[in-house]
Amino acid sequence: MATALNKPIAAREPPYVAPSAPAAEAIPPRLFPSHLAPAALVWMVLDPLIALSTLVVCALALDAPFDGRYLILSLLVFSFTFPGHSPSRFNTISAARDIVGYWIAIALLLLLVGSATHTLHVFDEGALLAWGVTTPVALFAAHRLVPVLLPRLLAADGMRRVAVIAGAGDLAHRLADQINSTPLLGVSFVGFFEDRCPNRTGDSNRILGTLCDLPVYVKKHQIDIIYITLPMVSQPRIVRLLDELRDTTASIYFAPDIFLYDLIQARMDTVGDMPVVAVCETPFYGLNGLVKRVSDIALAAGILTLVSPLLIAIAIGVKLSSPGPILFRQRRYGVDGREIVVYKFRTMTVLEDSDVVRQATRDDRRVTPFGAFLRRNSLDELPQFINVLQGRMSVVGPRPHAVAHNEMYRRLIKGYMIRHKVKPGITGLAQVNGLRGETDTLEKMKARIEYDIAYLRSWSLQLDLQIVWKTLFVVLKKDNAY
Repeated sequence: MATALNKPIAAREPPYVAPSAPAAEAIPPRLFPSHLAPAALVWMVLDPLIALSTLVVCALALDAPFDGRYLILSLLVFSFTFPGHSPSRFNTISAARDIVGYWIAIALLLLLVGSATHTLHVFDEGALLAWGVTTPVALFAAHRLVPVLLPRLLAADGMRRVAVIAGAGDLAHRLADQINSTPLLGVSFVGFFEDRCPNRTGDSNRILGTLCDLPVYVKKHQIDIIYITLPMVSQPRIVRLLDELRDTTASIYFAPDIFLYDLIQARMDTVGDMPVVAVCETPFYGLNGLVKRVSDIALAAGILTLVSPLLIAIAIGVKLSSPGPILFRQRRYGVDGREIVVYKFRTMTVLEDSDVVRQATRDDRRVTPFGAFLRRNSLDELPQFINVLQGRMSVVGPRPHAVAHNEMYRRLIKGYMIRHKVKPGITGLAQVNGLRGETDTLEKMKARIEYDIAYLRSWSLQLDLQIVWKTLFVVLKKDNAY
């Protein structure tokens, strides 16, 4: 399960790597072909298969006919759980907490969809209840057993592949560390080939020879994979090496040194028949964008339906508590840095939306007594679900800042505007990691931006649901809410 929710940025492991961490550690797994990582395919389908299998078993065990109704439910479950994600490490308590929170979030989302479509009554209540209870147990068992059993299966004859790396620089060592720390990848690393003196590489024990020795070694020892990590300025050497390796049957992959830079959603793509590498891209491209939008609409519509009486009561309270409009409209930056108008219940006696906007502070005199109550409980943010339905915001994403704050911080924080590659959110990864409310120092804002960019790198529907789940507890704690 995803662990980004409760890890500090500096301690997070791929795919949740902070912008300040060495970028080579964040080489996206999607750049490696799926046949190199059979375990990755297992993790992708594990959660969906477990959820669907328990649904079938519970329905049949309680004599509920598994007909078209359950097939539609199965499609929804598959879309919400695919792809699954392998845990970077297994800790019993944290894994159980993550799995239960993840499953409760999915169950709530399904309930919202069923309530909005008036289809809950068509399912057997006993089967749904049994399914809801047994699925997290089955998920926990699967996540506990797969890391133990899968490496043994991969170690079988013909399943594990042997790899060497051409080059022994920083990128090569980080790639080797990734291979060695990911046994489920199904690859065994044996050493480097480098022309430089061994004492310049910092790892002379694993230097198997020079680049000239590589073709002979590959043929003699039946090497399956060769990773080339030579710098792109060494093009003549690379071309010569590739020509010499044509007489081998090894698979060859080039890890260019662009990975020494900070990458956002890096992936391979093509323009016509020309390969290109995406260095900075939105995670909501293609099908992911559709999944994100559908989940936003389902969550926003369901929540607005449930809290509509509360919205009316708050609107009356705002109107009676102080003169002024019920809603506060403020200009914010949306996706791609385009200005949008964001709605909030008015909590202050002033309506600031100029070139200078002062953030609310503790005991701020501009905040009305009723407004303070709304801010402590985050109730002033509820109208932003309307922004979600309008397509201006998402339920989960980087929190929108006032335009004045954006213009100030974009000059002070490197990479600040990258957070605008996606729609702003009502809640986000930074907010559930203690960076909610006022950012009164540059260091706090930098930390928030690091979490925002980490969210862009590691987005999944599963992570969104976990953030929504944890937001409920953050709101109840009322930390930094004023």
